[in-house]
Amino acid sequence: MKIRELLSNRVQEAMIAAGIPEDCQPMVSPSKNPQFGDFQANGSMAAAKKVGQKPRDLAQRIVDELNVDDIASKIEIAGPGFINIHLSNEWLGQLVDHAAENENLGLVRAENGETVVIDYSSPNLAKEMHVGHLRSTIIGDALARVLESQGHTVVRQNHVGDWGTQFGMLIAHLEDQTSQNQVAEAALADLEVFYRAAKVRFDEDEDFAARARDYVVKLQSGNERCLTLWQQFIDISVAHSEEIYELLNVTLKRSDIRAESAYNDDLPVVIEDLKAKGLVVEDQGAQVAFLEELADKEGNPLPMIVQKSGGGYLYATTDLAAVRYRNEVLNSDRVLYFIDARQSLHMKQVFTLSRKAGFAKAECSLEHHPFGTMMGEDGKPFKTRAGGTVKLADLLVEAVEKAEALLESKGSDLSEEERKDAARKIGIGAVKYADLSKTRTNDYIFSWDSMLSFEGNTAPYLQYAYTRIQSIFRKAELSPENLGGNVNIVEDQEKALALKLLQLGDIIDSVSREAYPHLLCNYLYELSSLFMKFYEACPVLKDDVEPAVRESRLKLCHATARTLEKGLDLLGIEVMERM
Repeated sequence: MKIRELLSNRVQEAMIAAGIPEDCQPMVSPSKNPQFGDFQANGSMAAAKKVGQKPRDLAQRIVDELNVDDIASKIEIAGPGFINIHLSNEWLGQLVDHAAENENLGLVRAENGETVVIDYSSPNLAKEMHVGHLRSTIIGDALARVLESQGHTVVRQNHVGDWGTQFGMLIAHLEDQTSQNQVAEAALADLEVFYRAAKVRFDEDEDFAARARDYVVKLQSGNERCLTLWQQFIDISVAHSEEIYELLNVTLKRSDIRAESAYNDDLPVVIEDLKAKGLVVEDQGAQVAFLEELADKEGNPLPMIVQKSGGGYLYATTDLAAVRYRNEVLNSDRVLYFIDARQSLHMKQVFTLSRKAGFAKAECSLEHHPFGTMMGEDGKPFKTRAGGTVKLADLLVEAVEKAEALLESKGSDLSEEERKDAARKIGIGAVKYADLSKTRTNDYIFSWDSMLSFEGNTAPYLQYAYTRIQSIFRKAELSPENLGGNVNIVEDQEKALALKLLQLGDIIDSVSREAYPHLLCNYLYELSSLFMKFYEACPVLKDDVEPAVRESRLKLCHATARTLEKGLDLLGIEVMERM
């Protein structure tokens, strides 16, 4: 049940019945202050100008036609024409009852599900994943989970870098290593060390550099020996990434990889297609598209090179081929790209040329959802103390270690196995939530102290709220499934909690539409805070609480726990029964 949508429909019907033009919107939103009702409809303000009447008089006409007796306890007009709607406690209780007992928390799945392609993570297989890959990976995965929960078909696309000139250098170095009786797995145990060693040889040994360049040509022309070495490198590199995804609780699988190399055969076809449509011209030997849609202030069209003068291809060429594949083969309705903000112009070029070339259907939405940079506490891009790139694997191991130390410091009575499991969930959850809870487009400061805090808008705070509710049921020696009775809302704190519980569907809609996971984070934090206020004001297990009231409040507790678990799961964060 989406209360806002229901009220919007009812108010819209009343407006039409009152003779207001159909294009006037009801403008229904949750009230910011409970004394002004639970929801407000402010459509009379804008409609009054259109029909030439006083807003308050028009609001009265709307209220006269408004049919909400089954769901509202009071309707009032305030100020110049605001319509305040006080919802019925009985009706809200019924909705919470239904949500708590429903397998999907009463969330409505999309009637016409879309095929949504999500391009995210996309590490370069020449190197280990580093912190720069974190944001794309976890934001993209959260959106994949949210969209799937709504009933959409999500196609994950991990557009990994596995092609290009550096691979000639790498497979030449790998061949030398394996010829010295060192197995590939051992040689590639540390990809960063391997890459640096290969780069030093490439820069300092001309014979090696010449062989590396020759291997690029052989690789791209399908030489069997080079392809075998390349495949060994790719398999081991992908295995490194898979370990990271598993630790991060990210849903990407090997089958989701659609690498740069997958488009290799299609690149000449893309160029010929662009030529045939008159969208590129030769300029200094290169094939260039001049995009008038992205012209500068002087009216000069923006040049976009799609083939180098030597015949080589660029990222842009591969991205154009990917757009066409995602439209023609995957039949996408939306394509979401989670790539950092520095690539914004590049993505505009790719989208613009894709549209002109017909690689993207007019009805397919191409969306670049950029994100800011993870910064250190010094306000500069996050680095190691020595100034190097932070490996993602090292960061995640450190997160789990810090979480385990934190649990020990608090005197946790968990067994060693339970403590290690909780530390993993808390540490990984803290890293992910610290990122997801920030507005995606902003840079953010990476701070261990703030992200591992049990106070404020953090994963540990939300995980603790969940475990606290579980402890209530353990203390009551009762399973939530055995609860009887109905939710009976009496106190203000009960109503505030119920209203917040019933907003989950609207929040998920907003996240899927705008690709801002922080909206869900903020909702879960507000829900947890309201639960704490409810629990303090409304005793649950005290001896003097009547059985029916106790059951009702336990149901509110259960609905809150399930909503927290669901919301955190959509963010890729796990909960635990005890902490």
